[in-house]
Amino acid sequence: MAIGDHTQVRTGECTDLSYVDVGLYDTPGYGSVYVLDAERPAIIDTGLGTSYELILDALDDLDIAREDVAVIAPTHVHLDHAGGAGYLAAACPNARVVTHGIGAPHLVDPSRLVDGTKKAVGSRWQYYAEPKPIPEDRITELEGGDEIDLGDHSLEVHHAPGHAPHHAIYHDPANDAIFTADAAGIYVPAREEIRPTTPPADFHLGNSLADIETMQGIDPSTLLFGHFGPRETGDALSTYAETLPEWVRAVANAREELPDDESVVEHFVERAETAEMAEVWGEEQAAAETAINVRGVLISLDRYGEDARP
Repeated sequence: MAIGDHTQVRTGECTDLSYVDVGLYDTPGYGSVYVLDAERPAIIDTGLGTSYELILDALDDLDIAREDVAVIAPTHVHLDHAGGAGYLAAACPNARVVTHGIGAPHLVDPSRLVDGTKKAVGSRWQYYAEPKPIPEDRITELEGGDEIDLGDHSLEVHHAPGHAPHHAIYHDPANDAIFTADAAGIYVPAREEIRPTTPPADFHLGNSLADIETMQGIDPSTLLFGHFGPRETGDALSTYAETLPEWVRAVANAREELPDDESVVEHFVERAETAEMAEVWGEEQAAAETAINVRGVLISLDRYGEDARP
């Protein structure tokens, strides 16, 4: 796929489902927005505000009128997943924007979210657009146990706060699939690998492992990742349940051996810039993603102490 392409999901039992490559950070594949062509069409996640027109183009290609879009459903309000929500809401005037209640206020007033994102991503803010606020009366707040009715499909809502407290996953029983966003890590098909995602400021290892157990309990045939698209579930969840504690342990051990936290970040960034992942998404992206994930673990260790360690 190339940035802007949309592809029908044929994994497992999926039907009526496509995903759009929104090219997060100008990296092909690194940003997957899903369009569910149900009786009441839905867009799951939105990418950044810089890429919303790619989603509108996909709607046109799929013969889904913008006025017919019923639901825009960010899995959480991190801007790589919800930054385009306000733009899409303006373009799709009949759509309800649905997201977990903890994150909903940040869609109405994104100022704090923008400030936190700028601190976290640093120079990568160049790839972002200021999110467009969404009128409060366009938003429906969700909680675990809710169900989003799309007619011939439904999305069952499960709170998944390990990655962030406002994070949810959506289970589509008709497709036997879960929209995982970041709860199952980052799938890298070029390496058949699941990478950890542990950003500031709310990553929690114990909650993340509980989220994996939630998905294992659902036992879907397909995982619809927020980055690099879908894959058959296979051993992905059990692999991530091993990979995530290993990553946290590696950062914790490095902190004990190195003089300060910046040295810990630099240690992992230097490794990332020369590792295989640099071949997948370039040295800049490999370094930036690694730095964010290291800082997220370090903050978690400070905030939760022994509870943050595997």
